[in-house]
Amino acid sequence: MLDQLNHIEQTGLAELATLADPAALDAWKSSYLGNKSPLKAALAGLKDVPKDAKPAVGKRMNEVKQALEAAYESRRSALGAGGGAAAGPRLDMTEPGLLESHALGRRHIIMRVRAELVEVFARMGFEVAQGPELEDDEHNFIKLNIPPEHPAREPIDNFYVDNPGAVGQPRMMRSQTSTVQIRVMEDAVAKGWGPPIKIVSPGRVYRPDTVDATHSFMFHQIEGLYIDRAVTMADLKTTLFQFARAYFGKDAEIRLRPSFFPFTEPSAEFDMKIKLRPDEPARWVELGGCGMVDPAVLTGCGIDPEVWTGFAFGFGIERIAMGRYGIPDIRMLFENDVRFLEQL
Repeated sequence: MLDQLNHIEQTGLAELATLADPAALDAWKSSYLGNKSPLKAALAGLKDVPKDAKPAVGKRMNEVKQALEAAYESRRSALGAGGGAAAGPRLDMTEPGLLESHALGRRHIIMRVRAELVEVFARMGFEVAQGPELEDDEHNFIKLNIPPEHPAREPIDNFYVDNPGAVGQPRMMRSQTSTVQIRVMEDAVAKGWGPPIKIVSPGRVYRPDTVDATHSFMFHQIEGLYIDRAVTMADLKTTLFQFARAYFGKDAEIRLRPSFFPFTEPSAEFDMKIKLRPDEPARWVELGGCGMVDPAVLTGCGIDPEVWTGFAFGFGIERIAMGRYGIPDIRMLFENDVRFLEQL
């Protein structure tokens, strides 16, 4: 058995030294180190070696295997990744690459629309405010004038992190960016920098809605808040109409419909006539809600409603993107189909 192993090593090394291309090198590896190699057959015959000779034979078998593997790696390195002379010149990996395409990446349509909306409102004097996506009961409900028995608190309408029945102040993924308005008002009072307050707060919100052409369980909103002396519904209407015409064009058809929200009084829905499909007529689409900030909300944040008044509004960014670019289905915004994204 020892003579057989010595013969395998000598033959294998001698043959390996003559190889000059990667294909032959792969064939050698299969012949001498593969499952059908003589070395593998010798390993299978180890059981027939006398017991007192097994340690020496096993040691020699490992030595031969290691010698063949080391010689193979050395020869492979000598031939290079591109092969030997037969494979042509080697590639210089330090040279600059050649681009097959000159197409450049760009921001996703949602991020672009968000930036465009912020820019429009910035021209009206609104500053940007941010807040956490993981919220508590106080900011998501209590200070927005949503009482404990209100149906908007039901687990079917919220992504709770804590059990609302077992925890006094449960946490949830925020269901609206109105929570940022509360935090801004609290901060303004605590630190003494306002009112006046004039901010917009773009960001993600979460609701367990059934996904369809116009709904998703995660979407984006942009909300606005303006608090000052003698702010009226006329200021709100002017702001929304100016926004619509600045972003959608002077011919934008818009309307306000009376509605109800716990944190605004009076309240309204803001609709716009949008043509989502080329083969269909334009139709009224709800972009969001708005209204005068309820005095109870101002009081809860430490602002005197006898001195200060204000308005608030909130839009779905996906709805605005769909209206601006004629996108018929909200799911197209999240599927990351390059064919769709390249058109925007």
